[in-house]
Amino acid sequence: MASRSTPSPSRAPGRPVGSVTRGTTNPNRLRRMDRWIAAVHGAALRRAGDPVAVDLGYGAAPWTAVELLARLRDAAPRVRVVGIEIEPARVAGAKPYEREGLSFRHGGFEVPLEGGERAMLIRAANVLRQYDEEQVAEVWARLCARLAPGGLLVEGTCDEIGRRHVWVALGPEGPRTVTFATRLGSLERPSDLAERLPKALIHRNVPGEPVYDFLRDFDRAWAAAAPYASYGARQRWIRTARALSAHWPLADGPGRWRQGELTLRWEALRPVG
Repeated sequence: MASRSTPSPSRAPGRPVGSVTRGTTNPNRLRRMDRWIAAVHGAALRRAGDPVAVDLGYGAAPWTAVELLARLRDAAPRVRVVGIEIEPARVAGAKPYEREGLSFRHGGFEVPLEGGERAMLIRAANVLRQYDEEQVAEVWARLCARLAPGGLLVEGTCDEIGRRHVWVALGPEGPRTVTFATRLGSLERPSDLAERLPKALIHRNVPGEPVYDFLRDFDRAWAAAAPYASYGARQRWIRTARALSAHWPLADGPGRWRQGELTLRWEALRPVG
């Protein structure tokens, strides 16, 4: 789903909202995001009676939806996954992969679920990459309106093989946190993650914007923690996170830092203006 024009409410009834993307996908590309979702949202999924998770814009192949089901069921055995794609041929190609708990539907940002039900999770990875920044708030609001009480929207961007990933987590009320996740062994400096900032932030990595200041401090803390590299990249990352926590409102702790993650409150990186 990629467009240069704002999704319009005047589209013909029944026509999906959004446009077709390239559909690039690879197995295990979203493993870091999935792992985080299962850890932080697994309890909410377990509490729900019949939880539905949506893989929105899964692309030319259904691997990410198949993997999402497997990973979420480790945390919430009753969860169902619905893959939604705006390109009908991709939906047809995914149908042979349907099984108990996994189905595929034609649709877009309107998130068409059976009987009008709402999702406990909507994951939209690499969907807004080619949209204009001005469109993000509208799309976020549209997707958050399709969440069930206690639901979560996770929207972000990663590289082609999932080594670097940044995402925003939103509840029905709006954005909550921003998570930076990486394969630590491949990281030269934290600001390398800047190229994977979600659309709401990627054009804000300039002086005077909070995300610019944060990435600057992230690099400085990483450099100061260089002596810990002799104990491994994980220990250096943990030390870096501890240093950042003195000045930035981190929303996680060592348990997640060990996974090569770091999560901040959205308010700390909210764009200026």
